[in-house]
Amino acid sequence: MTKPGAEELLFLPLGGTGEIGMNLNLYGHDGQWLMVDLGVTFADASLPGVDVLMPDPAFIADRRDDLAGLVLTHAHEDHIGAVGHLWPRLRCPVYATPFTKAMVMPKLAEAGIADQVNLIEVPMSGRFSVGPFEIELITLTHSIPEPNALVIHTPAGTVLHTGDWKLDPDPLVGDNFDEARLRALADENTLAMVCDSTNAMVDGDSGSEAEVRESLMDLIGGLKNRVAVACFASNVARLETVAKVAQAHGRRVALAGRSMHRVYRTARDCGYLQDFPLPIADEHADYLPREEVLVLCTGSQGESRSALWRIANDDNPKIKLEDGDAVVFSSRIIPGNDVSIFRLQNRLVQKGIEIITDDDHFIHVSGHPAREELTQMYQWVRPQIAVPVHGEARHLAEHAKLARACQVPEQILAENGDMIRLSPGPAKIVGHVPSGRLALEGNRLLPLGSEVFRNRQKMAYSGAAAVTLVIGHDNLFQGDPIVSASGLLDMHAEADKLESVAETVREALQSLPPKARRDDATVKETARRAARRAFNRAIGKKPVTEVHLVRLR
Repeated sequence: MTKPGAEELLFLPLGGTGEIGMNLNLYGHDGQWLMVDLGVTFADASLPGVDVLMPDPAFIADRRDDLAGLVLTHAHEDHIGAVGHLWPRLRCPVYATPFTKAMVMPKLAEAGIADQVNLIEVPMSGRFSVGPFEIELITLTHSIPEPNALVIHTPAGTVLHTGDWKLDPDPLVGDNFDEARLRALADENTLAMVCDSTNAMVDGDSGSEAEVRESLMDLIGGLKNRVAVACFASNVARLETVAKVAQAHGRRVALAGRSMHRVYRTARDCGYLQDFPLPIADEHADYLPREEVLVLCTGSQGESRSALWRIANDDNPKIKLEDGDAVVFSSRIIPGNDVSIFRLQNRLVQKGIEIITDDDHFIHVSGHPAREELTQMYQWVRPQIAVPVHGEARHLAEHAKLARACQVPEQILAENGDMIRLSPGPAKIVGHVPSGRLALEGNRLLPLGSEVFRNRQKMAYSGAAAVTLVIGHDNLFQGDPIVSASGLLDMHAEADKLESVAETVREALQSLPPKARRDDATVKETARRAARRAFNRAIGKKPVTEVHLVRLR
């Protein structure tokens, strides 16, 4: 594909469109590209051994000399989590506001590239240039400090890239949304609005953090014994709320979970949480009277290594919950996490612990705009083109329908990899580039189509076996085949089945003519097929089977 033209403005999502998470967006103009956000999402059970997925940046990595820079809208993992992993493929300047910068720095240090990345701090409501793009930040509200919309000015048109946002009239932590600047965009002939679609199917508005504080104040005031509150660590306003609620009811706060401690320190360093009461050390939580303790912890999504999971399974030596205590899940269930969350909640209930969720009490509000807020934003900005992003296909379609009802002249529905020309002329998809996902497998990045994952998925469903063969210098088999099948058979109780598999392999090999026995590939394939047939007869499974052949010289 040729470089973007001087009269052209392109938009190309490589992650986060048609899905929620792992955002990577590109804007093209006058021969250069601007990247907005570089995030991750979390793998599900279909990828055993993999925790994190991220967009494949191959398209822009191949053109990194034309990449002017990366601008981060805010510090959530689905917007910044891939920077440490993928920046070496991009090697461009990175721009972020103070809190986001502070959240990114440890990731760069962990990746060993902190001294290589030109990480440029920009102020809230700041203006700066990135190649041919003039960037202006507009303060919005979200479930983390310092969320920014980007106004991207080019001679070919102006785009409002909202990032994640809501219209919270009382966000508690950080500045409020800049309504005046948003309204002014209508008079500046904004070409397009590239906008969050997460709650496009939800009527009304998203609600305010101030309302959650009031509700939690009432709820926790009526609870006895120890209380644990699980929430997203990045929701600094919720952290402050829980601390103030605890203080109002004579409780001391203990922080549990590495990300909870990290966000607390980062927020303090950036000027937030200055009135947060000094947390007690973990070991003190078990010594204080139960009614004087509140544990603020990670684990609201049932993560198996989170603080709450460890506490529920008596794997935390310093913090304990027991019969009569309560856990408040001050969060929503992220789709796909249902099973792990319910497993955690069942474990807590089995221990006699009361669980309280948003089904029982008003204890959470979303960080994304519902339909009323989307409508308000369109009425303020009045763009020519609506480009829904940050949502699954159903969210994007509903968002486009709402934009049409708001009298936005053009709506573009796209998927990752769709090249959209915003100007000149009517907006349309003009091409498609490869897009995909990379999985963090140990300390390496592999494409999801890798043979590693195909084989692992096969092994997860069908198991794995190994057959070892020895052929002597006389081209005769030495001894019986050795068969192992960990996870398929009980090696003691089902030894007869292993012997049966070995016998089947031996018979198949003995039937090979002398010439075939000299060909390693033929010997291995014969043994592999025989073993799979024998396993299928014995246990109804055809495992992934490796054959190890040793020739004696």
